[in-house]
Amino acid sequence: MSERRSFLKSAGAGMLILKPATVFGSQANSNVEVGLIGCGGRGNWIGPFFPEYTGAKIVALADVVKKNLAETAAKFQVDGTRSYHGPDAAARLAASKVDAVVIETPTYFHAEQARLAVEAGKHVYCAKPLAVDVPGCRSILASGQRAREKKLTYWVDFQSRAREVYQEAAKRIHRGDIGKPALAQVFYFAGRPWKDKGVPGMEEGHRKMANWFGDRVLSGDIIVEQNIHVIDIANWFLGGAPVKAYGAGGRSDWRGTPQDTGDAWDHFAVTYYYPNGVQASFSSHQLNGAFSDLCVRVIGIDGTADTHYGGSLAIVGKNPWKGAEKDDTFKGGAVDNVKAFIASIRNGTPIYNYEESVKSNLTGILGRTAAYKNREVTWEEMMKADEKWTSDLKLAW
Repeated sequence: MSERRSFLKSAGAGMLILKPATVFGSQANSNVEVGLIGCGGRGNWIGPFFPEYTGAKIVALADVVKKNLAETAAKFQVDGTRSYHGPDAAARLAASKVDAVVIETPTYFHAEQARLAVEAGKHVYCAKPLAVDVPGCRSILASGQRAREKKLTYWVDFQSRAREVYQEAAKRIHRGDIGKPALAQVFYFAGRPWKDKGVPGMEEGHRKMANWFGDRVLSGDIIVEQNIHVIDIANWFLGGAPVKAYGAGGRSDWRGTPQDTGDAWDHFAVTYYYPNGVQASFSSHQLNGAFSDLCVRVIGIDGTADTHYGGSLAIVGKNPWKGAEKDDTFKGGAVDNVKAFIASIRNGTPIYNYEESVKSNLTGILGRTAAYKNREVTWEEMMKADEKWTSDLKLAW
């Protein structure tokens, strides 16, 4: 049985945890040239971290929206001949002279763009999540294995796993500081992340792309695209993926408001069943900002680990621990990941976290499937169904 098939049938092996390291010094003379695929908000937010924190240079760009491409090219001073536009923009960038590719596009495109980059012999840095469906996750595992064979780094930007305080929390849970875990409380409560960015006369596909957060196919729905942050932490703390889930959820009535766009759900309630009888109660909403928090709380017979993305981390009970009053998870974790990524290229020591990332991706898909069907769905059933999501956008505006 192949490594990939073995992983898909089980909870999988552990993931490499890196301590962030500054990559300046003698190695800074070895310049790394980076191509950025995706010139929207996320690409323009994380892109500057590469030159600022590592000295790497962004030399090529790709996008399907000319306006985004032009503005980002001016920001990074990228030559027009290296600004690729249109449906094949990602493929042309991957085939060009760059050392690494950074993927910051809507989730729907990640798997194919990562495959193109690996086949072209490029190191890959990809935003989470990796795919919107099971076939996309299988594709990621295949291209990840190909990257290993080619000795290319293949790194996914999960910020919490890069933070030392989260690593310490996981270590304490795994060594038994809270005793045997019995249950977990996992939630992602936030305001509405999208408003209609369309303008009069905009082509429908362009409007969908502009509002991709709210489009089920392009984003994977909020439980996959955004809630995956806490789902990933839950899997990490509990040592694997769930075997089944039971879910519910829905979409509220936003008619007549600027948020009335797309078809993604705005609330989920899922019970995940992990091995050894551990249950995790997961819920999420993106309805209002009255109470916003990303929390993973694991309760054992000797104590409770209480962790908050961008907030406090602590253990209370028999073995108390005060980890942090407030952790800079979002930006700090991204910077740590960027540093580790570029350092791995300069040092010639590839790093990988795609297997654990896919496991968490599939956990989000499992919860989504259970909620859509409003019934219990097993991991095996989800994998066997192998449901593929498709979009027919023309991808040039």
